[in-house]
Amino acid sequence: MAAQGDSQRGDERSPPPSGKTAGAGKPIVVERLTHEDVNDICALYKRVWDGYRNELPNELVKAWQPSPLEFTSWMEGVTYFAARRDGRMIGAIGCEIADGSCRLVHLAVDPDARRQGVATALTSATVEWARRNSAGSIWADALSRFTAAGEVFLKLGFAECGLFHRHYWNEDVRLFEKLL
Repeated sequence: MAAQGDSQRGDERSPPPSGKTAGAGKPIVVERLTHEDVNDICALYKRVWDGYRNELPNELVKAWQPSPLEFTSWMEGVTYFAARRDGRMIGAIGCEIADGSCRLVHLAVDPDARRQGVATALTSATVEWARRNSAGSIWADALSRFTAAGEVFLKLGFAECGLFHRHYWNEDVRLFEKLL
């Protein structure tokens, strides 16, 4: 199972019921990323953040669209999971453990796959992975404008625990924590 220890592939999850029918009934497969997945994840981040070019500061969009070389450096000390449906990468998240706590980073869901349980499946996998790796807590942050991300964290038992004003290129950031 991908969300456990050092295993690599295969955690299948069915998306929860939602109002959208796209992809309905097709399983979401959550698996741990390898270096072979770098081009796919870079393409995913480009698809996701290109949609915000007119809404977010250019510096932020650029920082969240890594080149393959940049993403390879992101992978140092961070375990990444991808969500796939029919073999296509539709979401990703990273997690890193330091000082007994797990931090979630770089959560992104393909615009065509939103509101279909992808972020929930990814976040659930990282919570399981953090537990298996003896983390005492897990925390995440999200731009305040991304209310859907906050809803996912709250639904999965996280508590909103703070707010950074004008933290990322003048954007407010909400903090969430879950004790394990």
